[in-house]
Amino acid sequence: MKRSLLVFILSPFLIFAQETPKLTDEMAVKLSEKPLHCINQEYPNKTAHIINTADEVSLSPKDLHPSFYGCFDWHSSVHGHWMLVRLLKTKPNLSVAKDIENMLDNSFKKENLQIEADYFTKYQLTTTFERTYGWAWLLKLDEELMAWDDPKAKIWHQNLKPLTDKILASWKTYLPKQTYPNRTGVHPNTAFAMVFALDWARAAKDKDFENQLTEKAKYFYLNNTKTPAYLEPDGSDFFSPSLEIADLMRRVLPQKEFVHWFNQFYEKRSLENIEKIPVVSDLSDYQTVHLVGLSFTKAWCMKGIAKSLPNNHPIKKEFLKTADVFLANGLPLLFQGNYGGDHWLASFAVYALED
Repeated sequence: MKRSLLVFILSPFLIFAQETPKLTDEMAVKLSEKPLHCINQEYPNKTAHIINTADEVSLSPKDLHPSFYGCFDWHSSVHGHWMLVRLLKTKPNLSVAKDIENMLDNSFKKENLQIEADYFTKYQLTTTFERTYGWAWLLKLDEELMAWDDPKAKIWHQNLKPLTDKILASWKTYLPKQTYPNRTGVHPNTAFAMVFALDWARAAKDKDFENQLTEKAKYFYLNNTKTPAYLEPDGSDFFSPSLEIADLMRRVLPQKEFVHWFNQFYEKRSLENIEKIPVVSDLSDYQTVHLVGLSFTKAWCMKGIAKSLPNNHPIKKEFLKTADVFLANGLPLLFQGNYGGDHWLASFAVYALED
């Protein structure tokens, strides 16, 4: 079914595809309702916990993860928290600001976050838990708190530190052993996770981790040419594998080298294909609705890549224009589905609108 690229109605907003969608206060409040509703909603829940003994069968999601038990799964809860931190930090006068602060106070209790950290050593077979998608969002959450000069944020950041340290140690152990990148369009995508990890490493001034990530990125992707992006997407993708790689390499390479790499990476047919809007046939399907998220991730990748291209590059303006079209497509759909999208899409929208 064709959708007009000119005007989309998002009550109570009119979004024009030829204009850049903005994160207004009114929009921020509407989006914040999603994580405010689901962070304390324990069920339905996809725990991803490997049961090792009979004693663990009776453990509820909240027993396992007292801070990040809601929003259907652990990683969605983490990036829902990131979104609320981001909104409270950048828009402190929102009508829901006190509700957000109270929720974060509860989630970021020191004792709860210590249990979250202990999870990675208390149980067997937890070394791969949320590797590396959830790890990436946890570092993004930590980065957001780290960069916020606010007394309460400093307490939350300190309370999060044991969990951050566990994730960081796990990643530093895993990365040298990762022989091949994961090029999927869903959670295990390697390039996406490395983008957030690299952002965190630079913010935290962790040079060892930064060097580890940049060298591995080059090992994985520097010699990639003629990427088959004309085959994207798969049926439940919320990442463009090729755009995620480009979004990483723009962070790794100086501009001149990145432009040379980018020109070899994409062929015309692949560029034409990734600019197509995803067809979402069923917003109520928990997998198919991933394709709504694909509009948001494409938007943030294209905006970032465009910023890294010189003004005379033919793709720069094209990507900026197309990013706005993707945002205008995805935002109305975010409010038309069910819990399959409600538990995660709002944070993707905020990141795409702000990045």
